[in-house]
Amino acid sequence: MKLSIGHLYPELFNLYGDRGNVQCLLKRLQWRGIDAGVTVLPAGEKIDFNGLDIICWGGGSDRGQEMAAGYLRETREDFRGYVEDGGVVLAVCAAFQLLGNYYRTEKRTIEGLGILDIRTEWKPGRLVGNAVLDSPLFSAPVVGFENHAGRTEIGDYTPLGKVLFGYGNTGKGDNEGLVYRNLIATYLHGPLLPKNPEVCDWLLERALRRKYGKEIVLEPLPDVQERRVNRNIVERFTTCQAGDGEKAGNRDVRGGRR
Repeated sequence: MKLSIGHLYPELFNLYGDRGNVQCLLKRLQWRGIDAGVTVLPAGEKIDFNGLDIICWGGGSDRGQEMAAGYLRETREDFRGYVEDGGVVLAVCAAFQLLGNYYRTEKRTIEGLGILDIRTEWKPGRLVGNAVLDSPLFSAPVVGFENHAGRTEIGDYTPLGKVLFGYGNTGKGDNEGLVYRNLIATYLHGPLLPKNPEVCDWLLERALRRKYGKEIVLEPLPDVQERRVNRNIVERFTTCQAGDGEKAGNRDVRGGRR
């Protein structure tokens, strides 16, 4: 077995260690003896979606979003077809926003790809900090770091998880990210996958099933360090701190308490 991982526009989208998601996908395949390769997809070059099993797309600046939207607009129908056919995608932060209809910033509106029927609006006050989610897809909580001014309304899509601590899609601390077919879109950096091995394996299993047309369950890995990191973050941010009155998921956009 072999998988091809496409790293989309790494020169424009690599905030907060998102490149580590690509390395995590690659290593978790290699540790199981499964061949894998990474194809760097530079900005402006034509993308052959037929040759990709996973697309990994990270976070970037507003300027990077505008440039990427321009590059991808000509191929968005191919991208849409890849997603609808069950192509596996991890889209983080700016990538999450660009998959939607638009991102209306403080000064301009960036037209998205319209692959997802979602929309993002800028609002004052960045949403910054660690986040912890309860997701029905995974046995362990999903953890990461968010830093965004956009508020994304996902409509009827299934959220990645319910916010236990943090801000989430809209800053209200309700839901975060979304899942559609074999696509996960989220605001969580960190990078996301090394802290959440179950999320990584969810993506890998779906890529393998799509490519080989059969049920494939990956052999479990020990994940001792990964689970320890995940547990430490969960315990730190979802447990009330004695004496300071801080409650999980109850901070304002300036980093203090509501």
